[in-house]
Amino acid sequence: MDPYEFLKLSPNPDGSVTRLSWPPAAPATADPDSPDPALSKDVPLDANHSTFVRIFLPRAPASRLPVILYFHGGGFVLFSATSRMFHDSCCRTASLLGAIVVSVEYRLAPEHRLPAAYDDAMAALAWLRSQALDAASGDPWLREHADFERCYLMGSSAGGNIVYHAALRSLDVDLAPVRIRGLILNQPYFGGVQRTESELRSDTDRVLPLPANDLLWSLALPEGADRSHEYCDPTADGAAGHAKAGRLPRCLVRGHAGDPLSDRQKEFAKMLEARGAHVTAVFGEGGCHGVELFDPAKAQALVEIVRDFVNVDSVQSTM
Repeated sequence: MDPYEFLKLSPNPDGSVTRLSWPPAAPATADPDSPDPALSKDVPLDANHSTFVRIFLPRAPASRLPVILYFHGGGFVLFSATSRMFHDSCCRTASLLGAIVVSVEYRLAPEHRLPAAYDDAMAALAWLRSQALDAASGDPWLREHADFERCYLMGSSAGGNIVYHAALRSLDVDLAPVRIRGLILNQPYFGGVQRTESELRSDTDRVLPLPANDLLWSLALPEGADRSHEYCDPTADGAAGHAKAGRLPRCLVRGHAGDPLSDRQKEFAKMLEARGAHVTAVFGEGGCHGVELFDPAKAQALVEIVRDFVNVDSVQSTM
């Protein structure tokens, strides 16, 4: 198969890509008559990088709600915080969980290779801290409803990878009064040089076939790096996370047996646990990569698992 054709990408001579097919975008709307289950609006993050955050607020918000800083998936190369599927997912999470969801529009590779997305995640955390420190001039939704002592980092696929690397960086940064209570990594996007069994079965996977997976990593990693790089393989010898993992907040790792990356995700969860992190690993049967975007039942199950985790981690490990 041609992975460029599969991903609907066309390579350009300058190293960028043309995205030949872009999913429908959803506008943010604070209109109470909108059919969306949550209200939403866009707030600039870094004008130099054209980044922003999309804030989702439940329609009948309590006085103080947990804050979920969310990072969408797409192999670091595709999609946006405005993509309809991620907009709807964040709306659903905010509404059903009773939380403020702040979805980050980060820069994409290969135009902005890693660690650009991690830099944007840290910029979002710095912005969140600024909101907590200067509520009077900050966003009114956050000022009136955010509990900055109950913040969570959540990401799907590449977003889960971003959550991990941003969390490692945040350990050495003063975020007070923001307190990160937990990390929610939904089918996190990791890789490596040596193939796992689940990867070897994925040549013809309908969502993430192996050639497409390899291409995404070649576009996302720093120039000259291969899949042994710690951005791709957090379990690799010498990865910076090994020394810091024990200092991370509680971690929820969600996966599905039908995902080609499921073996990687299990290895990652075991690495975190071995390094002293508190890990809740929930792996279901069947499914596929990004299944909650296609299957309403799986989407509902994910929200329930996240709700239990946010409500003091009552989910039992099923890995």
